[in-house]
Amino acid sequence: MIDEKVIFESKELVENSGIVMVGTNGEDGYPNIKSMMRLKYDGLKKFWLSTNTSTKRVELLKKDNKTCLYFVDENKFAGLMLVGTIEILQDRESKEMLWSEGCDVYYPLGIDDPDYTVLCFTAEWGNYYRHLKNVTFKIEDTYNVVIENM
Repeated sequence: MIDEKVIFESKELVENSGIVMVGTNGEDGYPNIKSMMRLKYDGLKKFWLSTNTSTKRVELLKKDNKTCLYFVDENKFAGLMLVGTIEILQDRESKEMLWSEGCDVYYPLGIDDPDYTVLCFTAEWGNYYRHLKNVTFKIEDTYNVVIENM
């Protein structure tokens, strides 16, 4: 049985985090970390991020799409790691979903800029740390958790 409080606190941590750390596997076998803005998400399962197509990160993801996302609340000394895979999306619908005022600073050719890429992360499992303990859970087990105001 999954701890409903862990799921509630994990979702709260995601909601309150504007930045997410994205971990990928480097070509040299060493891990790579990059901070990105948390743009759109669906529970603990799906996350959409944007980046430049020309980045080293996109090239790494083409070769190995296994990744993790890490969220942290330094005030509560809490952290959430989600492990899964990233899909590289270039379709207009995905780009429109994330496009907002100010994006043209990064993508000067607009929504159809070939250097504009959407990354869709799908989590398989998570690990939540708080209260001096780690709790590991499968994402599929979180679907049936009904969370009321805790």
